[in-house]
Amino acid sequence: MNRTTLSLIAGTAALAAVTAFAAVDSPAASGAAAAGTAARLPVERTSLVCPAPSTSDLAETTYTSFTPVTKGAASGGAARLRAAGEQSAHGGSGKDGKGDKGDKGDTGEKGGGKKAGQPVLTPKAPGTPATGDTSGGDAPALLGTADGAFAPGWTVQETTEVAAGTGRGLLGVTCAGADTEFWFPGASTAAGRTDYVHLTNPDDSAAVVDIELYGKDGAIKAPLGENLTVGPGASDAVLLPTLTEVRQTDLTVHVSVRSGRVGAAVRALDDKAGGDWLAPAADPAADLVLPGIPKDATDVRLIAFTPGDDDADLKIRLASPDGLITPAGHESAHVKSGMTAAVDLGDVTRGEAGSLVLTPTGQAVPVVAALQVVRGKGDQRETAFIPATAAVGTRATSAGNSAKGTTLALAAPEGTATVKVTASAGSEGGTPAAKTYTIKSGTTQNVDAPVPTGLKGTYALTLEPVSGGPLYASRTLGATTRSTPAFTIQTLPTDHGLVSVPKTEQDLSILQK
Repeated sequence: MNRTTLSLIAGTAALAAVTAFAAVDSPAASGAAAAGTAARLPVERTSLVCPAPSTSDLAETTYTSFTPVTKGAASGGAARLRAAGEQSAHGGSGKDGKGDKGDKGDTGEKGGGKKAGQPVLTPKAPGTPATGDTSGGDAPALLGTADGAFAPGWTVQETTEVAAGTGRGLLGVTCAGADTEFWFPGASTAAGRTDYVHLTNPDDSAAVVDIELYGKDGAIKAPLGENLTVGPGASDAVLLPTLTEVRQTDLTVHVSVRSGRVGAAVRALDDKAGGDWLAPAADPAADLVLPGIPKDATDVRLIAFTPGDDDADLKIRLASPDGLITPAGHESAHVKSGMTAAVDLGDVTRGEAGSLVLTPTGQAVPVVAALQVVRGKGDQRETAFIPATAAVGTRATSAGNSAKGTTLALAAPEGTATVKVTASAGSEGGTPAAKTYTIKSGTTQNVDAPVPTGLKGTYALTLEPVSGGPLYASRTLGATTRSTPAFTIQTLPTDHGLVSVPKTEQDLSILQK
């Protein structure tokens, strides 16, 4: 085979990589391609799933779609959201105990009163957010695809406000791509908690899924969580207490896919302390960052799990506005192999911005972790979750922001980092704005994020690291339901807008015969 033929094959492979569905983007902070090895090009197709938002008749859900403008992106294309189909019962969250409601066209007659076949929203051109809403408890899960100019970094935010009842408050989740494995430290089967694992299959063939539970003493028998089938284009909500009679406050849920792929998220509802979506934690790693603990948090709880054969000993530090500090009385945590550990950190931030930084004290053992965060006291408590997350990478995108309710937390645990933050045009009007921030090593800052000039509606934020060490981020949305400080937190890892493509001019002569 001659060199010309090899170059053509390499070029074809590179094009295939760009036009394939985006699955991963390098977590490296700078996002720069290694010299002479790969170029980073905009993806041309991507997909995501949004879980069914709520079963409460009082639920009001808003979706926001946004694609950042990306240099070198393909022209044309479109982004689309459609309803997932109905799924058989697994102790789900429908009012009849039979799982979430099924296919309603694109949004259904209920859940916002839209006509069958009418999409919940129509995405606008890159650079401008689009919003849509539904009401009530019958809104389905959504399946989304985007191509061309709409694909790189396409982000959809699902935010639900529930005025009263179990899980009242603000629940938010960033719709995410399908995968084959997920970890959820922070779930629970305790009295007063109602947790559902939402599984959504975007593909044309069935997916087979196992749900494993791990408590303080190790694996919990849950045979009903084995071999679950999620039909093509379908969604299912699995109520955790139907999988086991064991009631534990702190659980780690492991979702693994035997065949196919699914999107997964946990809707965690509390009778007395509201609720929120628990997004998947970052893959097991020895060093973890959990960014953006609210400065007025009244109770913070760390839940950690190590899936390997070795115990993990973790050093606990808080990246505060002034640097890394060790919380008094909570200097370390011991996580036994295969067991879920929890550490009550109380009001660890004490009125200042903060991010939790976990590092090994000795042997590096991979761990998954999340924070359960409570604001308010007594019967005015509200809950949200912060899973360990990857760094911002090349770019991160946050949709559904408001002028007064958005808090952007930036953390640089390993070295000073500089980042450019751009506010998009508003969904109903406004001019984009941008600011650049430098975050000192070892600190967390709640920054005064830019807001579009003349903002009308909601807007998106994009974060693009400029220089320095890895940057971690989260966005908090706040609202007040009566006197309750309702809030939801989403971490901001890479938006998967770029993919590494091997350069085609490399010397392949060694392959010649």
